Amino acid sequence: MWRAYKASSPVEGRRIAEEITASLPTCPIPEIKRLGKTLKQWREAFLAYFDTGRARNGSTEAINGLIELHRPVARGFRNREHYRLRMLLIGGGLAYPHLR
Repeated sequence: MWRAYKASSPVEGRRIAEEITASLPTCPIPEIKRLGKTLKQWREAFLAYFDTGRARNGSTEAINGLIELHRPVARGFRNREHYRLRMLLIGGGLAYPHLR
């Protein structure tokens, strides 16, 4: 699978990824069988990576994960602006010295 991501061009990467996803074997091991089924279901979304200039939303998901993790910290905030500033601070969009 990593060969597809490391390909020299998106076209070559998509070709490799299509070969891999088209030839997913069935396996008697339940975990492997489930992985193959999941990859087949998400095939189009997986291949879309190669059609969008290798765009991905990993950084957005990481920041959202941090916000969700720290949401209980802001439970007591009554002011929406204070909540927004806290989430920016946690997500890295606001440096601590700017709060002074």
